[in-house]
Amino acid sequence: MKQTLYDMLVAYIVQEQNKFYRLAYSYVKNQEDALDVVQNAVCRALENYDSLRDEKAVKTWFYKILVNECFALLKAKKRMVLSEDDSYWEIPYEEEGYEIHDDLHIQIGQMEKDVQTIIKLRFFEELTLEEISRVLEINLNTVKAKLYRGLKTLRVAIGKERGA
Repeated sequence: MKQTLYDMLVAYIVQEQNKFYRLAYSYVKNQEDALDVVQNAVCRALENYDSLRDEKAVKTWFYKILVNECFALLKAKKRMVLSEDDSYWEIPYEEEGYEIHDDLHIQIGQMEKDVQTIIKLRFFEELTLEEISRVLEINLNTVKAKLYRGLKTLRVAIGKERGA
């Protein structure tokens, strides 16, 4: 049973790796950081696969790990302060197919962290509301309320930008 679960987890990770990278990139906005986040999430999942009790929950279980790794990296980056005499400048890397510069993604990026996560998981990763509830460990009705509030905010913001 344990080996079967491990093999199933590995197959799932390999099959969905592009989705994981895309989600991580949407948070950290940097190729290397996104790769690090996915790598850390994969390592954490493989180290703790025995804590997974239901093989049907692999998807939500892994997304929970991935989102938590994204937040951990963002939190760590917030604490880092570069001194003014630091001569290091990061050269922006454009990832074709992942770098998105439209109004919608900009507006989503400005939302509260939990609302942003719900919208990304629902519409970009195609998780159900129940799966999102399990990933974020919050009540299903709270997920629905935050999703609809976020969508309403997006509608208003996009409408204002377009002059509607």
